[in-house]
Amino acid sequence: MNIEGGAVSRLNTTAEIVSYAGMVPFVACLLGIALLPDYEGREIAQRIDIAYGAVVLAFIGAVHWGLALAGRISWRPARVGGAIVPALLGAAATVLGGQRGLALLVVGFGVFWLYEHRVVGDELPAAYLSLRRNLSLAVCALLAVTLILSDKAGLV
Repeated sequence: MNIEGGAVSRLNTTAEIVSYAGMVPFVACLLGIALLPDYEGREIAQRIDIAYGAVVLAFIGAVHWGLALAGRISWRPARVGGAIVPALLGAAATVLGGQRGLALLVVGFGVFWLYEHRVVGDELPAAYLSLRRNLSLAVCALLAVTLILSDKAGLV
């Protein structure tokens, strides 16, 4: 991060590239569900998508846990919940599996985006919030399309 006068002007380029590269597994799973010829392959792609989405959701909660530990955001009940709830939602999505798991992930990523922008937005750098907005929109869209394709592919 470049810090000028205490404000973050832009994120590290490598961090941005790696963050956007994190979308590749979501795209690959969507393509797997759409293009694999057998039911078993499509089901594995769906399971991988849910598992990966759960891990990513837990990861973004862990970022907030780390920020709170480092003193960058304040410790309040909403902050503790914001750090822990994403992992719980990811675990629940994995247990539910299928279309329900995908739907829960869409909700989880969307609600976390709202939390970041409405609850802790004033404590986070604008460049980070911009990146998170772009990533959240992309993940929610990819998971929603995957959910629709799962239904068309006969996956539960």
